[in-house]
Amino acid sequence: MATNTPDPRDGGDFDYTGGSVDRPDLVDALDRRVDGDVRFDEYSKRLYATDASAYEVTPIGVVIPESTADIAAVHEYCFEEGIPVLPRGGGTSLAGQTVNEAVVLDLSGEMDAVIETDAEAATARVQAGAYVGDLNAAVESDGLKFAPDPAWRDKSAVGGAIGNNSTGSHSLKYGKTDHYVEELEVVLADGTVTTFGEERVDDLRDSADSESDDLLPRIHAEIVQILDEEASEIDERYPEMKRNVSGYNLDRLLAEYRGEYGEEGVVNLGRLMAGSEGTLATVTEATVSLVEIPETKSVALLTYDDLLDAMEDVAPILEHDPAAVEVMDDVLLGLAADTPEFADVVDMLPDGTNSVLLVEFYAESDAEGRQKVADLVADRVGTAAEGGPETIETPSAGAAEETSQPRRAVDAMEAHDPDDRERFWKMRKSGLPILLSRTTDEKHISFIEDCAIPPEHLPEYTREFQEILDDNDTFATFYAHAGPGVLHIRPLINTKNVEEVDAMVDIADRVTDAVVRLGGSVSGEHGDGHARTQWNRKLYGDDLWDAFRDLKTAFDPDWLLNPGNVCGDHDMSADLRFDSEYEYDEGFDPALEWAVDNGMQGMVELCHGCGGCRGPQETTGGVMCPTYRAADEEIQATRGRANLLRGAMSGELPEDPTNDEFVTEVMDLCVGCKGCKVDCPSGVDMAKLKAEVEHAHHEEHGVDLRTRLLGSFESLAPLGSKLAPLSNLPNKLPGAGVIGEKLLGVARERNLPTFRSESLTDWFEARGGAGVPRAEADREVLLFPDVYTTYTNPGAGKAAVRVLEAANCHVRIPDIDGSGRPPHSKGMLEKSRATARDAVETLAPEVRAGKDVVVVEPTDAVMLQSDYHDLLDGDASPVPDDDVAAVSENTYGIMEFVDAHRLDETLTLDVPTESLTYHGHCHQKATKKDHHAVGVLRRAGYGVDPLDSSCCGMAGSFGYEAEHYAMSKAIGETLYEQVDASDGDAVVAPGASCRTQLKDRDGDADEPPHPVEKLAAALA
Repeated sequence: MATNTPDPRDGGDFDYTGGSVDRPDLVDALDRRVDGDVRFDEYSKRLYATDASAYEVTPIGVVIPESTADIAAVHEYCFEEGIPVLPRGGGTSLAGQTVNEAVVLDLSGEMDAVIETDAEAATARVQAGAYVGDLNAAVESDGLKFAPDPAWRDKSAVGGAIGNNSTGSHSLKYGKTDHYVEELEVVLADGTVTTFGEERVDDLRDSADSESDDLLPRIHAEIVQILDEEASEIDERYPEMKRNVSGYNLDRLLAEYRGEYGEEGVVNLGRLMAGSEGTLATVTEATVSLVEIPETKSVALLTYDDLLDAMEDVAPILEHDPAAVEVMDDVLLGLAADTPEFADVVDMLPDGTNSVLLVEFYAESDAEGRQKVADLVADRVGTAAEGGPETIETPSAGAAEETSQPRRAVDAMEAHDPDDRERFWKMRKSGLPILLSRTTDEKHISFIEDCAIPPEHLPEYTREFQEILDDNDTFATFYAHAGPGVLHIRPLINTKNVEEVDAMVDIADRVTDAVVRLGGSVSGEHGDGHARTQWNRKLYGDDLWDAFRDLKTAFDPDWLLNPGNVCGDHDMSADLRFDSEYEYDEGFDPALEWAVDNGMQGMVELCHGCGGCRGPQETTGGVMCPTYRAADEEIQATRGRANLLRGAMSGELPEDPTNDEFVTEVMDLCVGCKGCKVDCPSGVDMAKLKAEVEHAHHEEHGVDLRTRLLGSFESLAPLGSKLAPLSNLPNKLPGAGVIGEKLLGVARERNLPTFRSESLTDWFEARGGAGVPRAEADREVLLFPDVYTTYTNPGAGKAAVRVLEAANCHVRIPDIDGSGRPPHSKGMLEKSRATARDAVETLAPEVRAGKDVVVVEPTDAVMLQSDYHDLLDGDASPVPDDDVAAVSENTYGIMEFVDAHRLDETLTLDVPTESLTYHGHCHQKATKKDHHAVGVLRRAGYGVDPLDSSCCGMAGSFGYEAEHYAMSKAIGETLYEQVDASDGDAVVAPGASCRTQLKDRDGDADEPPHPVEKLAAALA
């Protein structure tokens, strides 16, 4: 036990600063005992200091174990030395239970295997670090799934689901994780490895010994005592709800003892671990039961004039046995209405709609699902136009007589097709990302958001909660799991302000009083952690609070396992990530325009830690985060980089953000794919942050030769074209690659771009310019001369000209020296700004005269559409903002232009017989413009399989750099696997980098074509 902890049950402070310098003895001791990685450096500690909650605690250090033996060794040593230990999975906790001053065991690193599945028994055995999404993917072909469905299941570990006793949107059908725990392998506080499964209580009595030197007899003694002495208190104090994850799982233990889930007198000790948050033992392996995937589903969206009407309607809706009932209030609907993807759905709602309930049914057939929705609509939708909600006679639950229940729903929308159902569900989830995208000091904090209330009391609870918010001069949205009585409510709080932190505590205290009075639970989903542990005494009373602490002591005599949680001494107002003492200093003047609240600081502080960037490509899809997916390292995830960048700028790290080590270790492997801008729920723009940091580094330390050359590609490419084929000799001369790597750091494995002696502009001028006279054209187009198309792949540009002219467009190539993308991608922002300024000054008058700008290379198109605002907007810019906007709004990628104006419908095409595998460019995906090529090619007659792929890994010059070659190819391997799994006859990709990566896979194979080349090939 730590000497500064006189009573471990009081929590205590552990004065370990961490770091290999501060605790070399601890590092050496652990390093000798484990095969996995032992990391006590400042960067690693900072990476694990936060999770998805509002809390931050620097750990003592981090161990990434490779086996149960590693974990047992850490436990045993730390038990002897009095050092706290914390197991952690995906770090997606919203209550702060995965941050602590402890040695963190990251089980998601190496202990993440789905060990075996048994379809006949409907069970699976997994390591604790396996993601729920990976488990589901492994059993999907058997028609099975792991029933609990937390929102971040693709990034949430099974061990974390057990530790939190997770549920999800469909808990009305499935309940909590504890119901599916069959057997657990666990490591006890002292390093003992044991199995927790079904046990006869009589056997526990026989082995019980509260004075034993071994932990198991003491544990058995405490469990027996709870069953014998605390039954009446458990019956009285535990809420009668499916959604209660506060405190220890004693109600489940007692119910099993009584035979409510099986044989009387038998308990499953593994289920006692559910909801224990790593405070009793570390789960290493789990055998869990699985359920069948529903045959089909149906959804009804009921609309209401008032949130309280919707809350009143929840209880009668539950009589229809839905699988889920989700609520969205007016704030969430307003956020969805501002989202282009859902604006039309919200527009379909009746005027005056204030709230909606999304009701989903499981069914054996489409007809059954439709009937269930029809029955619900007939029962609950009234006729508001005829004087308000209609009253009907329906039998009340458990009663023979009929009672009057007003029809409060105004209208209903139905969804039976999978795409329509998914659209409704996406709308339900769309508001939260916008909610979390605030860059102000005020944030929608998760601290009281998932209280569980009996559904019949939801109206009263909602009214009282709104009054409490009003009293504290703040507001929140009301949304999520209305069916089981779990409303997600995140008040807007500035934790940097002492008075607002006091308001946060007042809100939590008064809401807890209401919860207890109404028979609810302090936490129905997200657990206790730092945020809610202190309220468990109020919920359960002193007797059960002491029983919790006695149970904790039996398992963990010195209170070393995740101390402070569940029944410890956590103060919800302490250890906040942002508090009144937090300071921020960028250390340099931002070079880009940050059109968000708090500027660049707002973006640096935006990441809320949900771990959305950590999902595997196989189950998560999307673009973000390719380097994490290749390396499986927290430092390569957007969350990791964001935490370290914030740490550098707030002084929590010793290095400033322009330090060589920081730039190399933290920012260097970000490939600038922009995936986080669209896939991150908060919209953290790490590519833009990297550009700022690299620029500041260049300003302070200068620009090295390779960076200067790569950033000057737009200036060098014309020379390469003029000197071709001489300029292409390095690709053919033996030993040239080795020399290039030694002199410039260019990977010897890569061929340099091949320059064409006739550039696109040369060809265009030689043919006599525009093929369609301006007077006869339907549209005028400026084909932007991006450097890649102009000098290395003019064939794609020629195809674009051919397609545009076939659609009767007057095409001209403006006299412009590129977009500025190469220097921009290398952090040479003044150079890219100068190029952008010249481009806008040339293009703006032309655009105002009615011309459109069309770009073949996707990354250059996005440069004009998006990045120019960062470079040129603002009062200090010499370029008028409306000129930048005019160019941005009238710039299109070539396939986007064809699709947006339906030009392909004017073309005469020979129907192709070929099927295509389409890999879109990450920058287009990040700006939601990637779908255009797929639509055009399909209408042209091609079969198209669009890959849900991430960045190709080439990322401009990134893949050419010797130190990045291995990472580039590792990222590319995921793309290669997706291509192999596709049925397409050929691969198409719009990005020059992507085509290079795909070509390099097969050595001398031809480079895949640009989609516009396939469209041109179909022209009759």
